[in-house]
Amino acid sequence: MTQQLSIVVLGAAVMVAGATLSGRQAAPTPEQQVAALKQSLQDNQTRLRAYEWVETTIISLKGEEKARKQQRAYYGADGKVQKIPIGEAPPPKAAPAGGRRGGRVKEKIVENKKDEMQDYMASAAALIHKYVPPAPELIQKAKDAGKLTVAPIDQGRVRLAFADYLQAGDTFTIDLNPKAGSLANVNVATYLEKPEDVVSLAVRFAALPDGTSYPAQTELDAKAKNIRVVIQNAGHRPLAK
Repeated sequence: MTQQLSIVVLGAAVMVAGATLSGRQAAPTPEQQVAALKQSLQDNQTRLRAYEWVETTIISLKGEEKARKQQRAYYGADGKVQKIPIGEAPPPKAAPAGGRRGGRVKEKIVENKKDEMQDYMASAAALIHKYVPPAPELIQKAKDAGKLTVAPIDQGRVRLAFADYLQAGDTFTIDLNPKAGSLANVNVATYLEKPEDVVSLAVRFAALPDGTSYPAQTELDAKAKNIRVVIQNAGHRPLAK
């Protein structure tokens, strides 16, 4: 993580304590904290674009794994993440012989449910990308609207909490590690279309040897549909040129 993030982490810790180490110097203002956080996020994304990695996605329904896939991921020239499938999915099971009408109807119901789940997951995935990685402009917007609070949490970490970050009623929190000067976790409580369609998102960050931060594991829980999605990123290496 960049030097700027270390500054904002330490500054936030000082602010919630009510004084600096010297007891005389004023704590950084919210404007300074947000500016440093935005800059560090931008710098980190630039550094991450020099890498490629393997993304593993696991989808579960009612606690039972339904799908798993791996993709090679990297940032393209347009600044968007490009993904190339690794391996091939197993072939679909052959339909049972006999051709009974009841069997065909059952197959159609199963297909419709599968399509419905895939559509739902596509919407959920699109929502994830709106929150992760954190968007500097949305952070600034929430701060300007007075939606930012700063508080100490366990093990000396600091939490920046944003209300109504992306849509009314959601919460978006960033946990910072003052000692390491890095992002630790991101948590989101939001919804799809309707407030009762609750979706929670938990992101655990890790750091590469050069200090570049990346989302090591993202967990999405859609309780209304009993769907859970886990996305793991690993195997980072310099992008071949």
